[in-house]
Amino acid sequence: MEINGKVAIVTGASSGIGLATAKLLTKEGAKVALVARSKGKLESLSKKLPDSLPIPCDMSKEDEIVRMVEKVKKHYGRIDILINNAGQGYDATIENTKTATFRKLFELDLLGPLVAIQKVIPEMKAQKEGAIVNVSSGTALMALPNMGAYSSLKRALAGLSLTTRGELEKFNIKVSVIYPYITLTDFEKNTIKDGKMEWGDEGGAFQPPDSAEFVAEKIVEGIRSEEAEIFVHDWLKKHQ
Repeated sequence: MEINGKVAIVTGASSGIGLATAKLLTKEGAKVALVARSKGKLESLSKKLPDSLPIPCDMSKEDEIVRMVEKVKKHYGRIDILINNAGQGYDATIENTKTATFRKLFELDLLGPLVAIQKVIPEMKAQKEGAIVNVSSGTALMALPNMGAYSSLKRALAGLSLTTRGELEKFNIKVSVIYPYITLTDFEKNTIKDGKMEWGDEGGAFQPPDSAEFVAEKIVEGIRSEEAEIFVHDWLKKHQ
């Protein structure tokens, strides 16, 4: 899909990958609906991005997601691109994983993207075109200690993405899933942590982290190429 002139929704747009993606899409000529919980940050960002629309929204709450999509449609008259980026991490061993926390993360990391997808489908079907990119995680391709709950949600999001792609392909709606690597954002600072964790010496095997701008470039490339799966690094494919 060509991006110039298109209307895009970017969730988690106030920081990190979402912020970088919103900026890049605007640079490429898109009109961007900026979605996150922080009203102040969105309004400040919107002043810097032409034709953008700030919409405060908690992506773990279905009613707020529904209203958000309705506002975008009312303001722009169409919806061409959805970037499901909002999410939160959770570090805990399986033994220490709290079911209440896992349930909360399920609503944000998996159910929220599902609701957003469901609400944009009718608009994209009517337009006979659309692009949806769901931001998963490289951890979805691995079995890392202390990340069982989080990675399982990101694996589920990948599975949801690929199934949705098959269902919507005949309507010219392209659904993709991207697997970012460790990225230089506030993600880790905002990650929920339960219990004492032993990481061992795995850290020595990690590659240097990526910038949010690098991941945003991969997302935009994915929109254009319409690939089913977007690996920010080819070496991530070996973990499939």
